[in-house]
Parts: sequence; structure tokens; C-alpha cells
Amino acid sequence: MIRAYQGHSPRIAETAYVAESAVIIGRVEIGENASVWFGAVLRGDIDPIRVGANSNVQDGCVLHTMAGSPTIVGDWVTVGHRAVLHGCRVEDHCLIGMAAVLLNDVVVGEGSIVAAGAVVAEKTAIPPGSLYLGVPARLHRALKETDLAFIDMHAAHYLEYKEIYLNEMKKGSPAGAR
Repeated sequence: MIRAYQGHSPRIAETAYVAESAVIIGRVEIGENASVWFGAVLRGDIDPIRVGANSNVQDGCVLHTMAGSPTIVGDWVTVGHRAVLHGCRVEDHCLIGMAAVLLNDVVVGEGSIVAAGAVVAEKTAIPPGSLYLGVPARLHRALKETDLAFIDMHAAHYLEYKEIYLNEMKKGSPAGAR
């Protein structure tokens, strides 16, 4: 479902894919080649949400905001299944693990990983190139070159999946909303 809210309509790039069961409301911008998967909710009713180019928001994720705290997802970011991003910023080339929770005013520095199930407390600033894990999330170590390649590999896989789904739609399969 894609719907306007108080006169603000989502802006979705022509090359993006949004699954038919995703919910996109209000001030949401989805960039070139980005994908939003089944059951994800992006609710831009209070402040804006932006999903950057080549990024993916996987099944069951929730992205929301609070007044004065938009949710910004950079380019080449993977947001894993069931993650919750609330009023936070994730810079380019990051991986947010499955069921991770990022609370208000969190900033995840470029080229970082937040591990599956981690809970990042409000106002936490994760330095670029870091691996954070646990509850509450703490610095585990600096990322290695292999970790950075792993991040981009995941985003690249979702670019492939997006293309498959878009091609299925062109064939007439009810594979998605866009």
C-alpha cells in the first residue's frame, strides 16, 4: 500500500521495487534501484524517511520517525529482516542485521555493521567502520576489508533480487506493487 498523508505523497524512483504488501506512507523517498520488501512499513507521517540508492529494506522492517528526527538510510545499505529504525541515520555502505533496533537520534557511521538482534540506545554515535553488537549494543571491533566487501555483497544480491521481481512484474506476475 502506497498512500499520501496530509498532502505528502511518497516519492519512489522508477527503478525502485516496492513489494505489494509493503506499506509506504507520507513523506517517504525511495532512491534509484532501492528495494522495500514484503511486510515492511515505512511511515513518514511525523518526519521524513529516505532510503538511498541501491539500498534494501527487507521483509518485516519498520522505519518510523519522531518530530525533529527523520530516518535516513544512505546508499548501498542493507536493513535486515524485522529490523526497526526509529528517527535515526544510517550512513552509506552499512549493514543492519536482522531484528536489530536503532532508536532515536542514533547515527551509524559509514561502512559499519550493527549485528542481528542488537539494540542501539538513543543518541548513540557509531564510528565509521565499526561492528556493534549486543543489548545494549557496544563496539565489538573495527571492521576489516573482508567485512566491508561482505556489506556490499549483500546489497548487490538485493539488486539482483529486485531485478528478478521487476522482470516478473513485466511478465504479468503479481510480484509487487511497483
